[in-house]
Amino acid sequence: MKAKKPIQTKFRMPLLNWVALKPNQITGTVFTELNDEKVLQELDMSDFEQQFKTKSQGPNVDLSTLKSKAAQKAPSKATLIEANRAKNLAITLRKGNLGADRICQAIETYDLQTLGLDFLELLTRFLPTEYEHSLIARFEREQRPIEELSEEDRFMLRFSRIPRLPERVNTLTFLGNFPDTAQLLMPQLNAIIAASISIKSSDKLRQILEIVLAFGNYMNSSKRGAAYGFRLQSLDALLEMKSTDRKQTLLHYLVKVIAEKYPQLTGFHSDLHFLDKAGSVSLDSVLADVRSLQRGLELTQREFVRQDDCAVLKEFLRANSPIMDKLLADSKTAQEAYESVVEYFGENPKTTSPSMFFSLFSRFIKAYKKAEQEVEQWKKAAAAQEAGTDTPGKGEPPAPKSPPKIRRQQMDLISELKRKQQKEPLIYESDRDGAIEDIITDLRNQPYIRTDTGRRSAHRRPPGPPLQVTSDLSL
Repeated sequence: MKAKKPIQTKFRMPLLNWVALKPNQITGTVFTELNDEKVLQELDMSDFEQQFKTKSQGPNVDLSTLKSKAAQKAPSKATLIEANRAKNLAITLRKGNLGADRICQAIETYDLQTLGLDFLELLTRFLPTEYEHSLIARFEREQRPIEELSEEDRFMLRFSRIPRLPERVNTLTFLGNFPDTAQLLMPQLNAIIAASISIKSSDKLRQILEIVLAFGNYMNSSKRGAAYGFRLQSLDALLEMKSTDRKQTLLHYLVKVIAEKYPQLTGFHSDLHFLDKAGSVSLDSVLADVRSLQRGLELTQREFVRQDDCAVLKEFLRANSPIMDKLLADSKTAQEAYESVVEYFGENPKTTSPSMFFSLFSRFIKAYKKAEQEVEQWKKAAAAQEAGTDTPGKGEPPAPKSPPKIRRQQMDLISELKRKQQKEPLIYESDRDGAIEDIITDLRNQPYIRTDTGRRSAHRRPPGPPLQVTSDLSL
């Protein structure tokens, strides 16, 4: 195909929104038979430009000029790391607020105080990858100026030049984490050791289990045959077995028997130590952390061999090698003690974790103590009830209290009676001279009629015979 030249217009023209075909896309099509340049030569396009030119007109765009300007642009900066990774690295460097040379010098001299453990762990994410190493090697091979690199690329270039960079960073991280990790692991190992030894050496616990075995065989041997032992999880069943009246469990009964027949066993739980602490330990994780510390110390020793003049590594190994030796010894002791006590009680150490094993004893002790308290409360309640029935009058129920309304009516009645008693007497001293005789005479002559008939209630009694006063009335 013949190459077509761009057409320079007098005015700036709008763009036609079409989908153009490339030269290799029109082979065998109708467009190979068309000649648009011939049409343009036959037409006067000035009128078309006047009618379709854009409203905002500027200097004419010369494509050749644009191409020349693009060719004259400065070459783009070289990049050694991916854009998002460079952005995250820039954020990390701002947090550290340290220059590239100071950071790299601190790594080379194992200066953890300058870097800080948190900043060092952030830097670990930006160890150069194989691809970044290849870009860095090509950049150095081409001997391109360092000014072409951004600040993050310059740091990566300086960062990659540190000898044995991954080993140094891992060693520094180990130096910072070792004290706290060792301090965290030691109490967990000690708890496993103390709990395992105390359980295995407790004679009182063995006798308690002996009593449980005896009662279990007494209940089951006639139907299932005699048992020679039981799984520790069977201790939970002591709380599920209840008496006929459903008022107590088998554990309550065992508590009573032990208190009466074997009082020396009541405080058996005082022989067991650190059960809750040991139950919260993941022994496999602790042993894995101890092995990780051992590998880190070996890496530090190898680094010290390569750089025996480093005072930081020398002092660290001097101070922490004995601690590592003790951790290794304690981890071995804890593993052996735990496996021994688990097998001693008929369990499998491979399938029984410390959280399962020690929690069984913790639950049993808590349930036993609670049962002891409840049995003691029952005894006190029974004694108080027996004392109450023996005391006369104490067993009688108290007299029922009058309701507030009835009590108020009683008080009103008492007040009315007192008020009537305080009224003046119907017979005065001055009327004793014949007044009473006059009243009696009048009553004999006519019947007595009430004067307050107007205030009587609507519920009246049926009228009866008039009241007659006979001569039998005497004073």
